Formats: sequence, C-alpha cells, structure tokens
Amino acid sequence: MAVASGIAKVVALKRESAWGVAPGASGAKTLRRVTSAVDLMKAIYESNEIRSDYQDADVRHGVRSVAGPFDGELSPGSYQDFFDSALRKSFVAVTAPISGLTITIAGSGPTYTVTRSAGDWLASGIKLGNPFRLTAGAFTAANLNKNMVPIAITALVMTVIVLNGSALVAEGPIASATVTVPGKKTYTPLTGHEDISFALEHWHSDINQSELFLGVKTQQLEVNLPPTGMATIKATFMGKDRVNGVAQYFSSPAAASTSGVLAAVNGSMVVNGAVVGLITGMQFTIAGGHSAEPTVGSNVYADIVEGRVKVTGQMTVQYQDAVFRDFFDQETEFSINMVFSTNNLAAADFISFSMPRCKATSAPKNDGERSIIQTLAFRALLPTNGGTGTDHEQSTLAVHDSLAV
Repeated sequence: MAVASGIAKVVALKRESAWGVAPGASGAKTLRRVTSAVDLMKAIYESNEIRSDYQDADVRHGVRSVAGPFDGELSPGSYQDFFDSALRKSFVAVTAPISGLTITIAGSGPTYTVTRSAGDWLASGIKLGNPFRLTAGAFTAANLNKNMVPIAITALVMTVIVLNGSALVAEGPIASATVTVPGKKTYTPLTGHEDISFALEHWHSDINQSELFLGVKTQQLEVNLPPTGMATIKATFMGKDRVNGVAQYFSSPAAASTSGVLAAVNGSMVVNGAVVGLITGMQFTIAGGHSAEPTVGSNVYADIVEGRVKVTGQMTVQYQDAVFRDFFDQETEFSINMVFSTNNLAAADFISFSMPRCKATSAPKNDGERSIIQTLAFRALLPTNGGTGTDHEQSTLAVHDSLAV
C-alpha cells in the first residue's frame, strides 16, 4: 500500500470570488514551498458530567476551520496572493512607462541624479524604494536597463543608487528617453479595502487524495532577511473548511514560478534616506487581527473578519554611532526602504518593502569579545501624508514585486 510522500504533494492556489465557495477548477497556480502544514481543525467539546464511575462519557466535535503555517523561500512572482490578502489590496502597476523624456544623468557614485527637463517625477507615481530602469533613449550602454533605486525624489530630480552597485555614466540631456518601472505593488490603502480569500489544494498524487481548503485568508506573514542564507516567508492561514476528493480539483494548475530566491546580500537598505551598511539582519511581521465567531446551527464560521493591519519588526545593527540608538532614545521617527534582488545582474528581478514611518520600541545591545550588536525593534505606522504627488504611499507598508502580474 502506497504512503503519501511530501515530495509528491502539489500545492496549488486560486483566488475565490465569494468567501468559502470553491472557485472554478481551471486557472490555479502551483506554489513553491518549503512546507505547507495547512489542515482541518475542529473545536472539541468535552462533557463535564460528574460520574460515579470516574470516567469520561462523551466528547464531541465542534466548529470546523482551517489553520496552519506555510513556509517558503521568498522569490519574486511567487507569493503575491499572500501579500494582497494580508494588506487588503490587489497588486497594481506602479506607473505606465514614462516616455518622451529628456534626461540628464550626473554624479560619480555611489549616488547619482536622474533629472528630467520638464514634468514631475512626483506626479508620475514612482515612490521611494520603487526600482526603475531606463529602457529607451540614446544612452551609454552602462546606463540602460539597470535597476535604479530612488532614495530622494523632487519634481525634476531623483537621487538614486544602482541596485547591483555598478557605475552609471554621467551624460545628457538625452532626448526620447523612457523610464519603466517593472512589476506591480500592493499596500494597505486608506479606503476601498478588499476582502481577499483563496482556495488552497493539497493534491497527494501518489495516493489519489485531494484536500481543498476553502475561505483561506492570510492571518499573518513573517518575512525574514538574514545576513547569510536565503530570505524566507512564513504565512499563517485561517480558513473556513476542507473538502476531500479522490481526484485533483485544480485541473492543470500553472507551473510554479522559476525566479531566483532572494538573498539579503543582494540589495540595498535605506533608512531615513541614507544607505546603511551596518544592518546584520532584518525581520518583520504583518498581522491581520482576524477573528471568527461560532454560530448556533452551523459547524463552520459564517465569516472571518479582518482587524487592523499591524506591522512590527526588528533589525540588528552594528553599534557604530548614536543614530540607531537615538531612534529609540529620542523617539525619532524614521523610514525604511529595502530592495532585494535574485542575483547581482543589472536588471535582476526584485522585491522591495517600504515603510515610510516607523518608531523604535526597544534597542538593547549585546556584549562580548565581538562586534557589539544593537537589536532595534520597531513598529510601522500610518504616515500623516502620502499618495499622489508625494514620494511615498500613505500606508504602513508597501510591497513592490518585479514579477507580480
């Protein structure tokens, strides 16, 4: 008799049109994973009868639900459903390609300026931490199709770094230039929040067993960016119910993405507009505050209700000066813009994370015969301004994925 093997399990996902209702069998996509331990849960009710035989008489099953963790290695184009469910907004294009520009590049590195002769970068939709590329114009080859990360933006001038650290060539004005921002982004909006859920299938092909989990929402996401090793993502789900079958429900799901896995050594970290090379690790969590209430006459929840989106995290920093210490000591607000790529090529795929307003909540330091490391815990907060015509979204967290569709 065959026994199910994890390597034969296919995990596939598709967004629902109505919460807890199985979507059509076509159009799903296969998920990359390290582990997927999502499963059916039940409340258990135990009899409290006092009995002279000193024994339990009964136990009953109660409300059914879906819960469990999903672990993966973070890669572009792989987990956009998790992020848009957690942040309550579908991924959207940052901006259409901006063409017909006249651009001048200046500077000698590591920062450069990209200046347009007319128009307004702030009105174009590009924000701090949104990598872009010069994709047309008679530029020197060294300036074309490179990921440039804006660290300061005014109407005419963007101050940028090159994500892979290579050099730009000062030149211009260059006419008929085009700026392209690859991929899409999501963030928690001020209004128009989406109630996003999906169906998730575990197909055990070696024993012909399908487990279809319905009404699944992203209850929590943890992103871990270690100084060594792969970047990881951990999703904790909350859902309505499970439907079992002996045939694969999602017929021919699209193949899993093939993009490279992110590593924190490939990328940039900008804190308060300054490029920082002292950070030895970064971790943050998006918690959705989901809850559900049982009802009489039903063994499944009527709905899963979203709470506030809370973003907390911590970074470990080599203690070199008072900057990070004083973020905590002086209750100084600061911004974080991070971009991480799949490799060190000029136009590598990437994911960026932008938190325009953060506050430190603790800042202890270690001790010993090694570098002193400060652990700065922080909370991301709603900015007082942002959105159209500014250099950041008015949102706690924005995520930009170069392969999001």
